[in-house]
This record gives sequence, structure tokens and C-alpha cells, in this order.
Amino acid sequence: MTFARYEALVLLTFSRTGALPLSKIGERLMVHPTSVTNTVDRLERSGLVTRLPNPRDGRGVLAEITDAGREAVRRATADLMTAEFGMEMYGEAELKQMFDQLRTLRVAAGDFRASSMRQDEEHGGLL
Repeated sequence: MTFARYEALVLLTFSRTGALPLSKIGERLMVHPTSVTNTVDRLERSGLVTRLPNPRDGRGVLAEITDAGREAVRRATADLMTAEFGMEMYGEAELKQMFDQLRTLRVAAGDFRASSMRQDEEHGGLL
């Protein structure tokens, strides 16, 4: 599975209903609508998502994660955790420095409020 497909599936698992409009997926992943369509096409062909009409927008389409998609996310996340997300070459101090720099960037971009980022960090979470 490509990282783009993994990101889309993870995003769907974090949504309240397991489904999001394709436009919202593109907005949250910061990718072009064509890329979202391509990603969802491939995920759908693999049986990891289904497309549904958007009940709030007659022209819109939702991507909904399937049970197979949830299982694929679980397996891929376990693999990434085993591989330490490819960050095993960094020490704890270097990871903290990266986190701090990315926090500044993400707060400036409006992804998070500075207070919620500090709270998350206090509870052991990352970005």
C-alpha cells in the first residue's frame, strides 16, 4: 500500500462515521482533487473503501472505509510501528527538536491551537 492510500484510510478511521466527502479528504490531506479521486479509485478496487452518495450534497460523493480497510490500516500501522516509522536513526532529543519545529509550523498553518498541542504533548501524543 502506498503512503497516500494509507493516509486516506487513516483519515477515514479517525472520522466519526468512517466516511468523508472526497473534497474534505483532499482538504485535510492537502492534495489536489484529482489525486484524491485516483487514491479512492484504487482503494475502492482493493475493497478498502466504498463510494456513497453524500446525503448533505446531492452532487457530492463520500468515501467510506470498509472492514477490510480497517484491517489494512491496523496491519500497516503495526508494520510502521515495528519499523519505528523509519525514524529509528534519531535519538530522543532529535525527535523532540523535530516535534517542536513541526509544532510551530502546524500552529502557524492553523492545524492546531498552541494550547491543544501542549496538552497533547503532556499526555504523550505527537503531532
